[in-house]
Amino acid sequence: MKKTLTLLFALSLATSASAEDAFSLTTGLDYSSGKYGNATATDMLYIPVTAKYAKDEWTLKLTVPYISVSGPGGVIRGMGRTDMMASASSGGGMGGGGSGGTATNTHSGLGDVIASAGHTMYSTTNLELDLVGNIKFGTANANLGLGTGKNDYSMQLDSFYTISDSMLFTTLGYKKFGVPAGTSLNNIFYGSIGSSTTLDNDTTAGISMDMAQRTSTLGANQVSASVFASEKFASGFKVMANIAKGFADGSPDFEMSLMVSKMY
Repeated sequence: MKKTLTLLFALSLATSASAEDAFSLTTGLDYSSGKYGNATATDMLYIPVTAKYAKDEWTLKLTVPYISVSGPGGVIRGMGRTDMMASASSGGGMGGGGSGGTATNTHSGLGDVIASAGHTMYSTTNLELDLVGNIKFGTANANLGLGTGKNDYSMQLDSFYTISDSMLFTTLGYKKFGVPAGTSLNNIFYGSIGSSTTLDNDTTAGISMDMAQRTSTLGANQVSASVFASEKFASGFKVMANIAKGFADGSPDFEMSLMVSKMY
């Protein structure tokens, strides 16, 4: 899920908030599988490359991903089931979002490029509040069912509260979708809540729950729970792993990711 990966990056930022200005690159694999209310599962492989630059109270981030989608069609990453149809002229298409059929096709290519800017609005020894704006550019091929082909915009408030070796965190956001012709999408509220614990100087682990309203009449609310861990290395590398379980048709049934970050 998009929110889970975003949260991992946000936690990485928050835990190093006292460090000097820095630039980092992150990449890895994210795999998810779910039926989303269809008869057949949709499998997605997502490989992002993210550049992040933090200076003073500002953080800028750009993600350029590769995505592969295999399923009956109509399922968009981060949105769930929609009423979009991939073009049948594009190598067989992905089928209709409302078909609920069992035939599957696989398509892959450039995903949606995402840019974000975050600003620390308030910061004390224990509490940090960040306001983050995101733009998802519609660079994924809508004819192949890789995205909507439209830009989306979101704004969120992230909070981090530190108690000894533990951190409580929340996210509350609102997203406005670009709507392709002939489809109907809902603007939504979304959020996350969780905690992480520093096990030693290099290791962090935690749990989180992500929630979002449904994006279309064919879709469903999104609810999922995650466990995650990260390990820092002396060379400036950090490895982050995540496993998530969905509890609603709007979320994948299962998701796992492994990311590697290098600080410069």
